[in-house]
Amino acid sequence: MQEIGRRAVSRLAVLTGAGISTASGLPDFRGPHGVWTYDPAREQDTHRKRYAADPSVRARLWRDLAASGMADARPGAAHRALARLRASIATQNVDGLHQAAGSPVDQVHELHGNLSMARRTQCRRPAPMVDALRAVRAGVGEPPCPACRTGRLRPDAVLFGEHPNRDVHGRAANAVRAAGLLLVIGTSLRVRPAADLCTAAIECGVGLVIVNAEPTPYDDVASVVLRGDVEVVVPQLVTALVAGGTPTR
Repeated sequence: MQEIGRRAVSRLAVLTGAGISTASGLPDFRGPHGVWTYDPAREQDTHRKRYAADPSVRARLWRDLAASGMADARPGAAHRALARLRASIATQNVDGLHQAAGSPVDQVHELHGNLSMARRTQCRRPAPMVDALRAVRAGVGEPPCPACRTGRLRPDAVLFGEHPNRDVHGRAANAVRAAGLLLVIGTSLRVRPAADLCTAAIECGVGLVIVNAEPTPYDDVASVVLRGDVEVVVPQLVTALVAGGTPTR
């Protein structure tokens, strides 16, 4: 932490994963107590082909969303600490908690979408998630399209086998290449193309700091690796960066 505090970073980039939101009551997926660690079949449900082919899979995912409590989640200490910094934030999360903590919308790059919205499967136009979840809680397996009533809605998030939005990923990658330091927080770094942001940082000589409870494939090439609770470590890290001259908002 002292080494980080000695760095004056004029441009900062951040990559976050599910581990930053567990304190907000949302589960992670690949950690020791992750959803997919306990039930690997649940991960298969999030693959594009399986989701498209099996109505029971789609209904189960919608029920899980309705029961998740994501709409009631509030930013944790790590989200709030990052909002102090003048930083570009790429996130694998779909919960919108960075924006809720005060990070500017145009500086948060949601690599996998945002579950505040659903979208129509045919025309891809957005629809409010709150309306879709209301239908699910009323007993509807798959929420109908509010426009045509015959089509179906799906969560506006990237499934496995789908390509993330290239523009969003491109903006995140450009921010990493232009940064002096990339903070990676609460992610296993096993999913591409999000993990490729670390590769981009290394290739451009950008310092890499990883904060995660478990080892990642990039630990050996990181400048600093910090283990521990992100709710404790990240606020301390931000304080050290600010003390070293990193710009705040």
